[in-house]
Amino acid sequence: MAAQDGPSAYARSVLRIIDARTGEPVDAAPARRGLTRVEAHTEGFDVTALRILLVADLLVRALELGGTPVWALLDEERQQAELRAGAAALGIRPFEDGRDAASGLGEAQVLHVVREGGAEPDGVRVAVAPVHAEAPPDEADPAALRLALLSRRRSVPLQLDTAALADAHDTLVRWRGAVATWAQRPSRPIPDEVRAELRTAWEDDLDMPGVLGVLRWVETAPDLPDGARFETYAYADRLLGLDLAHDLGNPS
Repeated sequence: MAAQDGPSAYARSVLRIIDARTGEPVDAAPARRGLTRVEAHTEGFDVTALRILLVADLLVRALELGGTPVWALLDEERQQAELRAGAAALGIRPFEDGRDAASGLGEAQVLHVVREGGAEPDGVRVAVAPVHAEAPPDEADPAALRLALLSRRRSVPLQLDTAALADAHDTLVRWRGAVATWAQRPSRPIPDEVRAELRTAWEDDLDMPGVLGVLRWVETAPDLPDGARFETYAYADRLLGLDLAHDLGNPS
């Protein structure tokens, strides 16, 4: 990972998202940090619906990390209980019922997270490609399933099979163990270039594979203090929601 000069490392500070209506990037939040509404349209309950909710959750987290107030809504009449239970298992924070929010709260921006080729509400549309599940997701470790769903850009169809879930599980176990070990070392700040790489990735249309790639580099980067590795993983986990500090106090 190449180091960057200080000022340029923070040159990109706005989350940009591809609007499915035009194929062009737009600011996910207004410059004045007004309220942004993130509305998920799942169209039923399946693994793709969970991916839609996860993308909406990532949008909320990324916007909040940037200081933008967010109102998260679920616009779905069918199988709400299943959707909410599945979302909770994946660590997705609760959404309000969009059916009760027609009047709005004077939000400055509305982002609709939809299935690719699905609903076409007015406003910016964040399209999510389908998940083709060959393995029963309800039998998977929820955190591993979340990581597997994060492994591809939201615009890329995802093949979810036993191998993908096993790889995600192994990565999660390794990272949680490493974080628990690094936590025992003296704390060190996140290097500016690493923080910039993380933000550049997630502000580029929620490039989660890019974020995960930075973490893989940090995991084994030479001459990086373990305390800085810990702080980097803790910082990134505010977005990823993988509970990477799960094993603190019980390092492997």
